[in-house]
Amino acid sequence: MTKQAKIIVTIGLMLGMALTALDTTIVGTAMPSIVGKLGGVTLYAWVISIYLLTSTVTVPIYGKLADLYGRKLLLLGGTAIFLAGSIACGLSQNMVELIIFRAIQGLGAGAVQPLVLTIIGDIFVLEERARVQGLFSGVWGLSSIIGPAIGGVIVDRLSWSWVFYINIPFGLLSALLLIIALKENVTRSKHRLDYMGAATLTGSVVALLFAIQEGGSTWAWGSPQSIGLFAVAVLLLALFLRVEARASEPVLPLALFKNRFVTLASIGGVILGTVMFGVSSYLPLYVQGVRGGSATEAGLILMPLLVSWPIAAVLSGRLVMRMGYRFPAILGSLLSMVGALCVALFNTQTSYILAIFPIIAIGAGLGLISNVYILSVQNSVPWNVRGVATAATQFFRTMGGTIAIAVMGTVLNAQMGARFATILARFPGGISHAAAQDSPANLLVRPETRSLFSPSLLAQLQDALMQSLFWVYLLTAIVAAGAVIVALYVPRGRAEEHAYREASVDEVPVSAPVVHVDMG
Repeated sequence: MTKQAKIIVTIGLMLGMALTALDTTIVGTAMPSIVGKLGGVTLYAWVISIYLLTSTVTVPIYGKLADLYGRKLLLLGGTAIFLAGSIACGLSQNMVELIIFRAIQGLGAGAVQPLVLTIIGDIFVLEERARVQGLFSGVWGLSSIIGPAIGGVIVDRLSWSWVFYINIPFGLLSALLLIIALKENVTRSKHRLDYMGAATLTGSVVALLFAIQEGGSTWAWGSPQSIGLFAVAVLLLALFLRVEARASEPVLPLALFKNRFVTLASIGGVILGTVMFGVSSYLPLYVQGVRGGSATEAGLILMPLLVSWPIAAVLSGRLVMRMGYRFPAILGSLLSMVGALCVALFNTQTSYILAIFPIIAIGAGLGLISNVYILSVQNSVPWNVRGVATAATQFFRTMGGTIAIAVMGTVLNAQMGARFATILARFPGGISHAAAQDSPANLLVRPETRSLFSPSLLAQLQDALMQSLFWVYLLTAIVAAGAVIVALYVPRGRAEEHAYREASVDEVPVSAPVVHVDMG
């Protein structure tokens, strides 16, 4: 592939990565306006949850299909589904329609993110890949985190529909660039698709995510519904493992996890997703609810993370080439853990200047970690399983983030419920009738409604919210500490020493169909 073609393909892939990552978080800001237009406030959470669910559950399936039939076909197909879903979402007339079309949109997004990273692994040699994957890691992190800010601007200046329509021109441009410049010649042969494996994996993930999303809100964690869904998830997972052990062409080859880099990247992906979503979801609540800041200020608190993540991701590529995977993995994990611990020490008087430093540390740590694990996986497996191996790391990252949001939300709600109830009982006249109809936490984040509280009550509620957020941030820090433990198991030595070599089949014990591809 010529240098010019690589540049064109890289731009097209970056657009695809940015769009799907952005869409994970951009809709949240628009939801109040969407509910105001379409109604259906009881279905509020499902607009976001259904996208996460369908985009997560399809990731390993797309990765496997790309190994069998080529990356380009699957990526363009996923992009088409994503764009069709985006158009339909913008045209929705009620919440039920929007949820259905968001599910379709997620089905397409599940192909884009893992295959973008897989193609980068295909067309660049290790030295180039170390730099380019760093850029893409930065694009993914940046797009995910700035989503709420962009969504707010679009809703204020245009309408909620444009949160979805904005995908169309950029998505079409991405597809056009890939059609023109990405040349892929796949040697096709007959394959036996693992339908049972795909079905059991899908069922297990759907049951798990459904239980997590609804548990503690729609029904209690100890309710028959929650217990039943968790039981179904476990049973289907056990069946999936049994099916995969016997399948001739498994959708997720279990032998992959005999490769230490794949196993470590999968565990690290869960931790990375947890820390990233924990910080990006709950730091804005600190700014608006505890400090009384505006939505703009809440977005700005994440700016240090937006800057440090991509810089560290690019730097990690150079560190990998000079020092191997272990050092940047440990350094990134330590930075994330220390930063998260410092955030847990925030209080109602913490200055924004002091807050910048731990947020920079978290962003730099996540940037280092994310790139190291992608590079280590792609460098240690052959082409014919690179798609499913890359998809596995993305799958576990998204699962980690999804589970983290639900668990942290449960912790926060439990802490706030107990603390707020005690305070409000002491101030029977300190809250207006209008405020009594809504959650105090919801009212605290809106400048126009904070005046509904008496000054003394407001101060105590803000302190209670800070104490509640402490447990969320502490949980994030504990999970981040797990990243340090994982990093200590990363093998020593230079990256070249751990590269997959065709003659050394024992080093990567993976059974997969042989597919040859010519990328140029």
